Amino acid sequence: MPTSGRLHDHAASASVLPVWLLLIPLWLLLVVLAVGFVLRLLFPLPRRQEPPRLPLPELPEGQGTRLSGALRHLVRLHSGLSGILPLSEAGAALAARMLLLRAADRSVDLQYYIWQGDFSGRLLLEELRAAADRGVRVRLLLDDNGTWGLDRELAQLDAHPGIEVRLFNPFTIRRPKAIGYAMDPWRLNRRMHNKSMTVDNAATIVGGRNIGDEYFGIGENSQFADLDVVAVGSIVAEVTADFERYWEAEASYPLTQFLKAAAGRSEVRPKGGSLASKLARDHRRELAASPLAGLAAGRPPVFEWARVRIVSDDPAKALGRVRQGGLLIDKLFPVMGNPARCLSLVSPYFVPTARGRDELVALAGAGVEVTVLTNALDSTNQALVHAGYAKHRRRLLQGGVRLFELKGDGKADLSVGASASKPMARPAIRSGATSLHAKTFSADRKMFFVGSFNFDPRSALLNTELGFVIESGVLAGRLQELLEGPVAGIAYEVRLSGRHLLWVEQTTDGEQIYHHEPHTGPLQRAIIVGLSWLPIDWLL
Repeated sequence: MPTSGRLHDHAASASVLPVWLLLIPLWLLLVVLAVGFVLRLLFPLPRRQEPPRLPLPELPEGQGTRLSGALRHLVRLHSGLSGILPLSEAGAALAARMLLLRAADRSVDLQYYIWQGDFSGRLLLEELRAAADRGVRVRLLLDDNGTWGLDRELAQLDAHPGIEVRLFNPFTIRRPKAIGYAMDPWRLNRRMHNKSMTVDNAATIVGGRNIGDEYFGIGENSQFADLDVVAVGSIVAEVTADFERYWEAEASYPLTQFLKAAAGRSEVRPKGGSLASKLARDHRRELAASPLAGLAAGRPPVFEWARVRIVSDDPAKALGRVRQGGLLIDKLFPVMGNPARCLSLVSPYFVPTARGRDELVALAGAGVEVTVLTNALDSTNQALVHAGYAKHRRRLLQGGVRLFELKGDGKADLSVGASASKPMARPAIRSGATSLHAKTFSADRKMFFVGSFNFDPRSALLNTELGFVIESGVLAGRLQELLEGPVAGIAYEVRLSGRHLLWVEQTTDGEQIYHHEPHTGPLQRAIIVGLSWLPIDWLL
């Protein structure tokens, strides 16, 4: 479990205790279970209460919101379609959120797995408070596994008459929070991994980013290459409806059932005056350069207009009670269709399992060009998950699947060049990152998925997820082009030589070949091999 209050996106962090159950001695296991049973009796999960609903503010008769007014003509012109604007650059992703929040007139609905108490996290909390101060209704739904160290700030926010905070699948003991895994591991091992922000039912942001500095390219800590999209048009109402069912879900609890109201407010206080000054300058520059800078004033950016469908899990999945057909995977692949020519898959935590591996091999055997980009061992932040992937590499390669692993040298640039025919073209993914975090794939250069769904058993069976399926040859084509060309400059290609794996790096001096996982030591590789033998794929 994290000890510093900082989490990473893959919810394997929530499965540490069940993994330990396979490793610790029987006597210690019995002690842990006994202590957990007693604590569960002393600190039970309360019956969920339904507080009074926050009303939506009334607007003057005949007057809509600034966003709806700025988008009205475009939405009418593209009836039944949705406008998509990729947010690939980290700073631009933060700026887009800030600009939409500042444009809010009636409502803001946010749903996130992780919200950190760092510069960007506090900056956005202050922006939520500012929106509520001018009469906007703000609803914030957070998975409680991702709120470490934020109890006071969230209680202060919830005390505002225009803001309500709810916790999804909450911990009954707040400090030390990790003790909850001994109390109720099977419930707390299921998390809400969804990520969305919707403003005035007119614009929404959906994708892979949580709220935290490493997701927005701030500071010197490990940075993530990630992808969100801004969406306008017909899909926004569906995102709002999906948020409502999570807001009202049985696993969604009012914050006040676990925390007392807190007075005062927390301000944004970055450490160090020079750092604060630099962050402020960078942030102002990103705001000014954002394609959304003129949206509220009636100058919208150039969107890619396409048919978009939302796919998400039934929130009852978090309680292990999802009905047949209620899983995201039940909807995702029928909507995407069966690839006939090519399948490009980007996933930071790629654990195909034997079944998924065989399905990818079968596609490749049928003539489909299958390409996968995931993290290398020197770039991943989840070595246990890497072990769940590594044992399938040889079979995938033998079956004709191409594998690329993002290098952890901090020089990753996963951008796709602008299209002359599409001046709005933004990079599919772009970052100076050391770790891949985007979750996206495309099929046959026409279908494009972006969201929170990792290609692993945890996303499929344990956590709740959310994403868009976008029918866009432009977006799908850019991802395919990325994996056909530029990826060789920022990733190792894994190849087979007989039965041995090779990692090939393209350098200015030609190919450099590694006979083991690059930039790793013997002990590190031995641990990965040992972990790969554990029967825990279903937890990863």
